[in-house]
Amino acid sequence: MATLGLSTACGQQNFENRDANGFLEVTETPGVIILDVRTAAEYADGHLPGALNIDQANSNFIDKVKASLPTDKTLALYCRSGRRSANVAGILANEGYKCVNLMGGIIAWKDAGLPVTTDTYEVDVFKTKSGKTVKFHALVHASIRMEYDGMEIQIDPVTKLGQRTIDCTAMPKADCIFVTHEHGDHFDKEAIRQLSGDKTHLITNKRCADMLGYGEVMVNGQSSKFNNISIEAVPAYNTSEGRQQFHPKGRDNGYILTIDGLRIYIAGDTEDIPEMADIKDIDIAFLPCNQPYTMTPEQLVKAAKTIKPKVLFPYHYGNTDLSGVPAQLKGDNIDVRIRHYE
Repeated sequence: MATLGLSTACGQQNFENRDANGFLEVTETPGVIILDVRTAAEYADGHLPGALNIDQANSNFIDKVKASLPTDKTLALYCRSGRRSANVAGILANEGYKCVNLMGGIIAWKDAGLPVTTDTYEVDVFKTKSGKTVKFHALVHASIRMEYDGMEIQIDPVTKLGQRTIDCTAMPKADCIFVTHEHGDHFDKEAIRQLSGDKTHLITNKRCADMLGYGEVMVNGQSSKFNNISIEAVPAYNTSEGRQQFHPKGRDNGYILTIDGLRIYIAGDTEDIPEMADIKDIDIAFLPCNQPYTMTPEQLVKAAKTIKPKVLFPYHYGNTDLSGVPAQLKGDNIDVRIRHYE
């Protein structure tokens, strides 16, 4: 049963409480963001599928939430027993968020026989035109794992980036692997080997196919299909003076995937190039932001205003400060989601 308070005045609630089954209904509503407010250790030990983790005990908790989660989205919050998340729900409701709290926390969720996962990567879930689910896992930097209708799709997988390692052997074999270009933070022969099975299909640009000795080559402007996924290879290159050598025009790919009506733009390494004006009807866009190799935050905002995706994931951003991006796009009806793609 749900209880809904109208305001915090006189001790009343300004958020909604739901039991486990009611909370499940909320989380299955498109656009709802599941927020785990426990510690990172608690989260790693088991959490709700698709949940983001921001520890409410962090001194900058509110700033982190505001920087990454739009106020026009419903937040479904939980903790261990429901106490921490109830406190946070009241605070965030005062900041303009619509909040739903899980009564009894993850303990009640488990008691109801509902699923938990130990997947520690951030996951975003979308619905296609016919109601099928597409899941995006934020792995690292430019590496994205996608799940759709029983298929596993990997974008620019790598096994190591700086001091971080990614255990590709712990992931299912990929049905399709996309590689945008030859740089080591995008093209990793070992990652491709670990993720490849007998039926894995590789789509890449010519340089990477030549280096591997196999793969379906796509060039800018070319279209293809894999199962029921439509694929377009689009340009990705540098335009600024002194940067063209990083990603010369015509060599590398971005990709637009159309999955049951859901259009996804994975930009690869690029600046805000003129060809972006021709990219239309994008539901989800992954745009890079780390100067001097890709875009500055200003270029990222310009590119987003040009493409007008419904949801924007900045990625490939390293140490670039993205905190001002959501506010700059607030009036453009773009849902900016900043995930841990360091």
